[in-house]
Amino acid sequence: MDTLLNIRTFIATARSGSFSAAGRQLGVAPSVVTKRISRLEDQMRVKLFIRSTRQLVLTEVGERYLPRYQALVREVDEAVSGAEAVARRIEGHLRIKAPTTFTIAFLASILSDFQAENPNVTMDVALVDRSVNPAEEGYDIALGALPASYSNVIDEPLCAYPRTLCAAPSYLESHGLPQHPRDLVDHVCLTFHATGSTWSFVSPRGPIDVEVRSAFSANDTQVLHDLACRGRGVAMVASYIARDSIRTGKLIELMPEYRVSELWLKALVPQTKARKPTVRALLEWLRAHTQPVPPWDMVRHDATA
Repeated sequence: MDTLLNIRTFIATARSGSFSAAGRQLGVAPSVVTKRISRLEDQMRVKLFIRSTRQLVLTEVGERYLPRYQALVREVDEAVSGAEAVARRIEGHLRIKAPTTFTIAFLASILSDFQAENPNVTMDVALVDRSVNPAEEGYDIALGALPASYSNVIDEPLCAYPRTLCAAPSYLESHGLPQHPRDLVDHVCLTFHATGSTWSFVSPRGPIDVEVRSAFSANDTQVLHDLACRGRGVAMVASYIARDSIRTGKLIELMPEYRVSELWLKALVPQTKARKPTVRALLEWLRAHTQPVPPWDMVRHDATA
C-alpha cells in the first residue's frame, strides 16, 4: 500500500512539476512528497527526477515509467470501484405482505420498478387484507394501513391514507341523506372485514364512533365501492378509490364536515430483519414513492400534466 501511495505521489509530482505543487494537490507538506519519491527511487534503485534549484525534470527512466504507473493506478482504481459496486449490489429474497386493492392499483408497479433496479432481488408478495404480525408469519415487510402494532416489530410510516364515506344518488333517494354520523345506524352499510363495523369520525367537538349495521362485508374495498355505485348501501373506502366516481356523480361524498378518521399506510418490519440490505433498500424505495406525494396523487398529477 505504501508503494502505491509513493507511485501516486510520483505521478502528481510529474504532472505538477514541483514538490510543493504536488504537496498542495495531495494535501501534504513538500517534505512528505520528497520522502515518498525517495522511497520509490530506493525501491526501484533508479533516479526518477533530476533535481535543481530551478526545476524538477523527469529522468529517462522516469519518463519511461510514468505512463506505466499511470495505467497501473488507473487499473487499481477501477478494480476498487468495481468492488465497491459489487458490495453495494442488493441481492436476496423478500417476502412481502400487502393489501389487495392498493397493490393492484399502485404497489405492483412500484415493486416491479424496484426489481428492475435490483435484478438480483427476488420477491414473494402475498395479498392479504388483514393486519398480520410479520415476525410470526415470516414476512420481511408487511404493508398496510391498519393501526395494529406488534412487539419486536418496527412501524415505518409511509404516508396518510385518507378515506371517504359515500353512497350512490339512487340509494340516497330511497334512504335519505344522513346528517350526522349517528344517523348511520339507520342506514344500510357496506363494511370492510379488517376495520369492522365501528366507523370513526372526527368532529369539531372530538371523535365520534358509530357501530353501524353491516348488510354486506368483504375483505376487499374495491368490492364495496362497486356495490356502493350500484346503490346497495353506504361505504367507507379509500379516497383514491372513490375519487373518480364522486367526480362523475356515480357516488356522493357524505357528511364532509365529519371527516373520516385518517389511517396511515405503513411498513411493519421485524426487528430481526431491519438490518437486511434488501429490506433497507426496499424501505428507502417505498419512502421515495410515497413521500412527499402519495402514489394516488402522483398518478392524478401525471394524468393532468
